Amino acid sequence: MKYSGRARASAVKLIVWTLVGLLVIFFAGFVATIVGAMVSAISATLILLWVLFVLFTLYFFRDPNPQVPREGRLAVSPAHGKIDMIDEIVEPQYMGGRCRRISIFLSVFDIHVQNAPVSGRIAYLKYTEGQFLNALNSESASQNENVMIGIETPECPGEKIGVKLIAGLIARRIVPFIAAGDTTARGERISLIQFGSRTDLYLPLSAKIRVQLGDRAVGGETVMATFD
Repeated sequence: MKYSGRARASAVKLIVWTLVGLLVIFFAGFVATIVGAMVSAISATLILLWVLFVLFTLYFFRDPNPQVPREGRLAVSPAHGKIDMIDEIVEPQYMGGRCRRISIFLSVFDIHVQNAPVSGRIAYLKYTEGQFLNALNSESASQNENVMIGIETPECPGEKIGVKLIAGLIARRIVPFIAAGDTTARGERISLIQFGSRTDLYLPLSAKIRVQLGDRAVGGETVMATFD
């Protein structure tokens, strides 16, 4: 008879597909069991790694209150780290000519909150895109992503004080806390650079440098220079 056996074929086809589906479910359950066993085996390690990450993050973002010197006519360190460069350069962006520079390298173990070196008005603030060279490289000061902050201060009338926040190989985010036109007090928090980086302090030629290469600077506390 016409179309004989088609119903049985449909039944067999349905049975086969349901069998395939059942095997897939069994296989997925088997894989899930293996994966679950693996996750269970390494869960303690994952939790330990997360706890270590939390502790390091809390340590990295520590932010103590600086003991700011009360004497007048001086500039304190804008960052925590090692002073690895003291020189004279031409800085055209804000200083507008030759000036003194003190460069501070911040490792991942240093505090990364920056402080105002002097009291005054934020007269200049500019973000510049750039590379992400290792902050240990002195060329990073001119080639890396950075934020330049210029301060006009009554402590040194008629002169300019500049702070350049420089991103490093790991540090890829500079977070200024201030804006152009704001006023700030010496030692006040002005920014955050996440992870290893560099901070440059620009001073007028008349400034008397009070630190040496290799010194460890404490942001908001260490006297970097005085103004006669």
